[in-house]
Amino acid sequence: MLRITNISKKFSDFALNEISFTAEKGEYVVVLGTSGAGKSMLLEILAGLVKQDKGEIFLDGSDISHKKIQERNIGLVFQDYAVFPHMSVRKNIAFPLKSKNAGREEINSIVERLAGEMKISHLLERNPETLSGGECQRVALARTLALDPAVLLLDEPLSSLDASVRFEMQSMLRKLNQNGQTIIHVTHDFFEAAALAHKIVVIHEGQVIQTGTPKEIFNNPKTKFIANFTGIRNFFSAKRISENIAILDDKLKVVVAGEKVGQYTNAYFRAEDVVLSKNKLESSIANEFEGTISEIVPNVNSVEVIVDAVLKISAIISIQSYEKMELKTGAKIWVGFKASTIKMV
Repeated sequence: MLRITNISKKFSDFALNEISFTAEKGEYVVVLGTSGAGKSMLLEILAGLVKQDKGEIFLDGSDISHKKIQERNIGLVFQDYAVFPHMSVRKNIAFPLKSKNAGREEINSIVERLAGEMKISHLLERNPETLSGGECQRVALARTLALDPAVLLLDEPLSSLDASVRFEMQSMLRKLNQNGQTIIHVTHDFFEAAALAHKIVVIHEGQVIQTGTPKEIFNNPKTKFIANFTGIRNFFSAKRISENIAILDDKLKVVVAGEKVGQYTNAYFRAEDVVLSKNKLESSIANEFEGTISEIVPNVNSVEVIVDAVLKISAIISIQSYEKMELKTGAKIWVGFKASTIKMV
């Protein structure tokens, strides 16, 4: 198990502030945050490349906070791969083993095994300059795994790959983890995190703001930042003022259900649960408001319609519905959503 306690590091214009979380043996942990949140810096501290100002790092009960990178049994794959351009793929993978004075037979056995697992056996005699980005990444991954690290650190491993290669690499990383490898992976992509992680650690402006399973993060975002990260558009501050009424952002009264009267909290509802109509809704929907379409955002399989109805409310509808309704910016529209779709968090 890797346990990180109150890791802090201050720079002139940025700081990591008391970062704490654990990665159990065999767990896949994804550190999620926007660019500049401190994710890569955290990995460099864990690897021993950068010294923290304070805080402790324990691996399987041993304090490695001040050990050299060679003594930590932690492997780091950089975002830019950092393969050696003057060495063949074979020599790249063998390099860390040679630095540990491993024997020739052991080196050849490990190189061949890892090349097979990474599906790069046919590339062993080629130089990195002849490889694609995805192939270089596999070389870097195999080289890092050569020393059998207790924890594998991955810095944005999928960010520069095209869709088909990204899917294949996700499958490879998932299999590696299923075989027992503990992984800490940083990314800015929530859906990438959700596809791989047992646990997500959300970092914003140098601080951990929420930790949980992908389902917990998605269903119970603690802040508007996290809600937006997971694709939730309609997230507001909320105050329950009576049994069935809450005020969103101190502006819009809505019918809700299930929270304590007087509790200050947040509320959200998904854009997919918002109904649009050119006329006042004739249904059991408790919340309906007339507004003006302020923006229309086409997506691959749907259209997002943003309506200014005291608050900006986002609705996602099918392309067919959008075309049938002939919606345009500036047009009047009714929005509706059921009380049961509003979640208080």
